[in-house]
Amino acid sequence: MRLLYSALYYCLLPLLVLRMLWRSRLAVAYRQRLLERFGLFSPRPGLHRPAIWVHAVSVGETVAAAPLVESLLRQYPDHRLVMTSTTPTGSARVRALFGDRVFHVYLPWDLPGCMGRFLARTRPALLLIMETELWPNMLHYSRAAGCRIILVNARMSERSARGYARVEGLTRPMLQQLDVAACQTPNDGERLLTLGLPPSSLVLTGSIKFDLELSDELRRQATFLGQAVSGQGRPVVVAASTHAGEEALVLDAYRGIREALGACLLVLVPRHPERFDAAGELCRREGWQVLRRSAGRNPEVHDDILLGDTMGELLLLLGNATVAVIGGSLLSGGGHNPLEAVAWGVPVVVGPHMTNFEDICQRLISAGAVVQLHSPADLAPCLIELLGDPARRQSMGVAGQRVLADNRGAVARVMTLVAQQLAGH
Repeated sequence: MRLLYSALYYCLLPLLVLRMLWRSRLAVAYRQRLLERFGLFSPRPGLHRPAIWVHAVSVGETVAAAPLVESLLRQYPDHRLVMTSTTPTGSARVRALFGDRVFHVYLPWDLPGCMGRFLARTRPALLLIMETELWPNMLHYSRAAGCRIILVNARMSERSARGYARVEGLTRPMLQQLDVAACQTPNDGERLLTLGLPPSSLVLTGSIKFDLELSDELRRQATFLGQAVSGQGRPVVVAASTHAGEEALVLDAYRGIREALGACLLVLVPRHPERFDAAGELCRREGWQVLRRSAGRNPEVHDDILLGDTMGELLLLLGNATVAVIGGSLLSGGGHNPLEAVAWGVPVVVGPHMTNFEDICQRLISAGAVVQLHSPADLAPCLIELLGDPARRQSMGVAGQRVLADNRGAVARVMTLVAQQLAGH
């Protein structure tokens, strides 16, 4: 089955290249470093040192992996750390978080030649894959090269499990290549077992997203930004990681807030950089005064909306939210990580679609830290109610931080697995 998959992949390769070039019309980074997608790059010196390879597909996985990567850098200073991603935004986040402390390249396309060249240039002893980014040739050739493999923070929704089950001929061999699948919840583990994961490979570690830490530097930057906004005496609603179609819903709710409560600053952060311009134009067409974060100045009283059009600043912008709305959840995107707001003690509102963070979301809802809407039409009434109730906001913030504290420890459990795999290499 893998050979048929590879043959089909080769046939589709020209279309993949064209897709990259097409996407580069709006985000030029998609056509930069294109040779890395073929496994062609200059390896970093020091190939005699053992390497640990961490794959985090994009921004969310990279942010989630940050505590784990920092632990690897501290505990394995004699190892080279290689990080791969598939998106320019993920690449930018890796560089912002870790700089030259890690060697970053794009994950090559999942073809035998591309993967072979990548492995020859990196020589990893251990591969850590964030969440469920499984590729047949990546796993096959990594294992053939003697690389141990851990699936970290593994999750498997019912919807994803149905999709993987349709290609059992690929799924089962992939799962059998894993030395360890470190799952977030028992349900994730059960679904992976049903799909073909050997029971001996299953370990429950919880989610490393709970190990998020706010650095002193980040807190300092948030305080500096907050001083400019707090003196204006208006609440701040942060709409984080919005998808196409969601900005219009948020702007409708924002208009309702302004009519009901008066002054309010909306911080709008689209998920994908190629959509920054379109989101800003939508805001202006609706008559709002828009300040782009990239302009380099803090919002003033006459600015209605701060457009988060810079990379890697979402966590900073959430630090001054009165209430946060999590994008990707209002329509059908599956949602994004609510814990980035919870870490600041910010009350959170999510839409009906949070399948990507189902377990985390349910824990927060049960604790009273998150409000989940039945429909996007409920967004304005919910925000108006929360903005008018400081006591409830404080209670939600405290409850969220308690959930965060009670569920920490997954990184330490994964590091134990890392030590076991490296010792057996």
